[in-house]
Amino acid sequence: MKPTELLKVAAIAVLTSGMIVGCQQSSTSDDMETEMAAEEECQGATPEVRNAIYAAKLKNARARNLGAEWEENAKIIEEAEQAAADCQNVRAKILANKAEDAAAEAIAALQSSEPMAVEMTEEPASTEMADTSPYLGGYLVVSGDSLWSISGQNTIYGDPYMWPLIYKTNSGQIKDADLIYPGQYFYIPKAKGPERAAAIEHARNRGAWTIGVTEASDLQYLAQ
Repeated sequence: MKPTELLKVAAIAVLTSGMIVGCQQSSTSDDMETEMAAEEECQGATPEVRNAIYAAKLKNARARNLGAEWEENAKIIEEAEQAAADCQNVRAKILANKAEDAAAEAIAALQSSEPMAVEMTEEPASTEMADTSPYLGGYLVVSGDSLWSISGQNTIYGDPYMWPLIYKTNSGQIKDADLIYPGQYFYIPKAKGPERAAAIEHARNRGAWTIGVTEASDLQYLAQ
């Protein structure tokens, strides 16, 4: 083979090997980009979606406390949480907003029907059975609640100064009357004459208080 032909063969070999290396590098780069994209693809719910789901839960808890919760609403919230976990943030937000709106509608419907219900309510068929319970019902604490605000709700006592009744009944899970937590469930006792008067008296004359501390006056009230 002539020297010129050998040079041609060598040149072709060098070009071919360069193309192969270039293809391999390009392929490797594409694979890395694909892997990085896959890793970044699902990062869970966005802050906006988490806030929407939280708002829906709060509104639904309020509806539940008022006895106005729609059964399907809890399922919608669960679907929203699952969609968020699957990184379907758009669907999760739509479901959360739907649940919050439904809870608001349920509360509004209950409140609009309350006056009529008062006028049309007849004597309960089982008055004796209702009187045997020492409780008006229960209450699920949500963010922003305090014993004062719970007691002041029209569906509870309608008087914030009666909060010591709730405190005394649920003292096993309330360390400090000024510090309660979302998710706690309190039994709401019926307000009898002497107990009602004692609660109001304590609330009005409790004295100074500090968050995180069980005041001596509260301990004296619990011991009564």
